[in-house]
Amino acid sequence: MAVVCPECDNPITVDTDEAEEGEKVVCDECGMELEVVSIDPLELAPVDAIGYDDEDDAPAMEEDEE
Repeated sequence: MAVVCPECDNPITVDTDEAEEGEKVVCDECGMELEVVSIDPLELAPVDAIGYDDEDDAPAMEEDEE
């Protein structure tokens, strides 16, 4: 199945039978790294987008102690 790169509108072919959520693919045209966030329907998101990058980069939330 083909999806469109959000950066350059180049079609990217992804084999949905082989792909898994969390897998990374690279656009051949612009080199943007994308992550498979959904298989059905097929959806890719830029790795740098908020919510799709490493969770360790998020600021830690402090709990109030009484």
